[in-house]
Amino acid sequence: MGCLLWAILFVLCWPLALLFLFLYPILWLLLLPFRLLGFTVAFILEFVWDVVTLPFRIIRRI
Repeated sequence: MGCLLWAILFVLCWPLALLFLFLYPILWLLLLPFRLLGFTVAFILEFVWDVVTLPFRIIRRI
């Protein structure tokens, strides 16, 4: 499906398609640190939630 969309974009507006083809990897590399930061923050928040709810889970199992 994505290949078909790229083909249509290339036929209708090939300069824009070529621009996106070259800019997409650069944009991906620029946004990679933010993605890693998002994974890190999500992991830390999940860890804190697990630590906070641990006593309640232990009490519930007793």
